[in-house]
Amino acid sequence: MAAISGAPRQFKQPSRKGKKAWRKNVDVTEVQDGLEVVRQEVISGGVIAEKQSEDLFTVDTTASESIQNSYLKKHKPLKADQILAQRSFIPAVSTRKRPGGPNTTDGILEPRTKKRKGISHNELQRLRDIALGGRLSVKTLVEESGPPDHDPWEENELVANAYQDPQFSFLEPPKPIREPTTLKRSPISLAVNGKPIPAVEKPVRGASYNPDYIDYVTLLEEEGEKAVEAEKKRIAQLEAEKALIARQEAAAEEMEKDALVEGEDEESAWEGLSEPESQGEWLNRKRSERKSQTQRNKIKRRKVAERKAIEEMNNKARKAELTRIKEYAAAAREKEMAQLALASEKSSDEEEGDAKLLRRRKFGKAPLPEPPLELVLPDELRDSLRLLKPEGNLLKERFRSILVRGKMETRRPIVQAKKRKQEATEKWTYKDWTLRG
Repeated sequence: MAAISGAPRQFKQPSRKGKKAWRKNVDVTEVQDGLEVVRQEVISGGVIAEKQSEDLFTVDTTASESIQNSYLKKHKPLKADQILAQRSFIPAVSTRKRPGGPNTTDGILEPRTKKRKGISHNELQRLRDIALGGRLSVKTLVEESGPPDHDPWEENELVANAYQDPQFSFLEPPKPIREPTTLKRSPISLAVNGKPIPAVEKPVRGASYNPDYIDYVTLLEEEGEKAVEAEKKRIAQLEAEKALIARQEAAAEEMEKDALVEGEDEESAWEGLSEPESQGEWLNRKRSERKSQTQRNKIKRRKVAERKAIEEMNNKARKAELTRIKEYAAAAREKEMAQLALASEKSSDEEEGDAKLLRRRKFGKAPLPEPPLELVLPDELRDSLRLLKPEGNLLKERFRSILVRGKMETRRPIVQAKKRKQEATEKWTYKDWTLRG
């Protein structure tokens, strides 16, 4: 028995004029085929029966197809363009955010009879309309077009007039809010040549999803050398930490040994004092004479003179060190200026700065985040745009671009924000009492 595909239907049905003739299994094959044809026409550009003649027929003013085919053989379009050109004429679903209103919910409709904190749904909606100035006022809270009607640096007239009132004559008028001078300056680029870095840089040829062999190998070798240098630096730092820990342990062991030796020496010294001969020597020792006032004053003057001499020596050494620091700073500044001049001479033909070659002195104390590695291994390369996996973080890349272009200084993330201090005090109202006469 053959399998039945589709809905059950009756092909032999000559008439359906009476009520009894209306049956369930009516043949709707033609209707479904027609709807499918209409759907395909809508996807491919629209229903043909509804189009005008100008849309269906065109005057052939193009050149010969043979010439066009020969040209396409020599200049074959990219596979990426062919993939991107396969698009439907039906517009995509809009992802624009709608303004929140009474009809916009999270998908769970609450009953209108339910009260929120003792307020009915209609009363709550009425209060919302009053607070927002009407249901349509939500759309006009922010006007996108037109000149701005508020200047944040302009002096507030209401506050100025309030302080002109003789009732507040004892108060000092507030100082006007002035815009900082750096607001009108252009941002300083962090590039070595000092030229502005574009917001969206041109990608490296070796970072393509289907790169050239020479460009890819060159980029792979550069990134490999950087990774090797970073690993060597990490290993050297780890060895230095291990050596420091070993030195600290050795020093601690030596201190323990010295403490044991000192304890033995003290015990032997006490044993010697217990002997009668040593006691006799201690008793027969001559008592030191008491110093006179003149001798004390002489010793005090000598100590003051020694202290002054030491202070003068320290001041001279500090001044000499300051002069050396200034010389070192001037030499380093001259060297940096020479490097900048050399880099600017080399890149005089270039109009843009390189985000990879940055100067040492940056804005802020926090380090600049490292750029993402725009490289994949040979076994991860894909020759098709469809198989390409999206990588990276657009938010981090935009944030680093803002820092590199000098629009913002580097900052450390606030892991734990400071909380407001609260002090607990005792109420004093019970102590405020008066005697009744």
